[in-house]
Amino acid sequence: MRVLAAVDKFRGTATAHEVASAIGDACWDLGHDIVELPLADGGEGLLAVFGGANRSQRVTGPLGAPVEAGWRLNGRTAIIEMAQAAGLELAGGPDANRPLDATTAGVGELILHAIAVGARRVIVGLGGSATTDGGLGAVQAIGSPGRLKGVDIRIACDVTTTFLDAARVFGPQKGATPAHVDLLTGRLQRLSQMYENDYGVDVAEVPGSGAAGGLAGGLVALGGKIEPGFDLVADEVGLYDAIENADLVITGEGHLDAQSFEGKVVGGVSRLAHDHDIPVAVICGFADDDVVGRLPTYSLTDRYGLEAATSQTRRLINEIAKEILSAHSAR
Repeated sequence: MRVLAAVDKFRGTATAHEVASAIGDACWDLGHDIVELPLADGGEGLLAVFGGANRSQRVTGPLGAPVEAGWRLNGRTAIIEMAQAAGLELAGGPDANRPLDATTAGVGELILHAIAVGARRVIVGLGGSATTDGGLGAVQAIGSPGRLKGVDIRIACDVTTTFLDAARVFGPQKGATPAHVDLLTGRLQRLSQMYENDYGVDVAEVPGSGAAGGLAGGLVALGGKIEPGFDLVADEVGLYDAIENADLVITGEGHLDAQSFEGKVVGGVSRLAHDHDIPVAVICGFADDDVVGRLPTYSLTDRYGLEAATSQTRRLINEIAKEILSAHSAR
C-alpha cells in the first residue's frame, strides 16, 4: 500500500515529525510505501513543520526582558512563530504572566529583522501567546505600513475569534482575572478605533482577528492577510498531491475533540481524504467520547492507560499503526 502519515504533534509527548516517523517505521517493517508529512494548523509547531529554526534573533520578550527567538528563512520566505517572541511559556506560564503588560513588540521586531535580511514573504504562526495587546506592541515596533511595502504578510491561525472577543475568549488561559478581561476588552475597543482611524482598516469583525490576543488584527491593520493555518501549511508542503496518491491516510493529534474537526489537522486531512474516497484512520493520545464515532479512532490512553501513553508515545503509535496497516491489507 501507499500510505500517507499526515499528522499533528502530540503536545508534550511527541512532535509531528516523531509521530510521522513512528508510523513510517511501521510501514517499512510491514513492507508498505510511506510518505511522512508532519503538519500544523498555524499555532505552535508551525516552525518545526517547515524544518525548524535556522536563524535566531534577540528581541523584546513578552514581559519586556530580551529573549532569543528562533525563526526560519527559506529562500525569500520567513517562517515565524509568535510564541518564540511573545509566548506564554516565555512569560513563565499563566501564574507568572502579567496579562495587562504582556507585549507583542518582539514579534514586530522579528518581522522587521526578517525583511532586513531579504524576506519578501513572511508567514506568522499564531498560538501559545502570553499577550492580549491587540498587536499594538508589534504595530509600534514596525512603525509604519511603508516598512512592509512589497512584503506579503501571511497570518496563519486556527481560530475565527474576532478582535473584540480576544480577551474574553483567551484572556483567562493567560492568567487574566475577570477584572483584567474587562480592562483588556476596553483597550481592544479603543485599539480597533485607532487602527481604523490610522490605517483605514476596520479589524473589529474580521474572522480570526482576535487570534493571539488580537495580534492578528494588528497585522491585518498593516496589510497582512489572515489564512486558515491548516490550508496554508497544506499548500506549502504539498498535502493535496500526497493525498491523491495514497491508498490509506493515517492522521492524528494528541487530544481529539470537537475542535479537531474545525480548521485543525485531523479535520482537514480527513475531509480531503473523504473527497478522494481514500480510507482514513486517526491515532490520538486521548479522544472525547462525542467524536470517537466520526472516524476509525485509536486512542493510546484507552488502549494502554495514561502513564504509558505519555511515556511511551512513539512505541505505542508504532504498534497501533501496524494494527491499522494489517487490517487494511487484509481487505
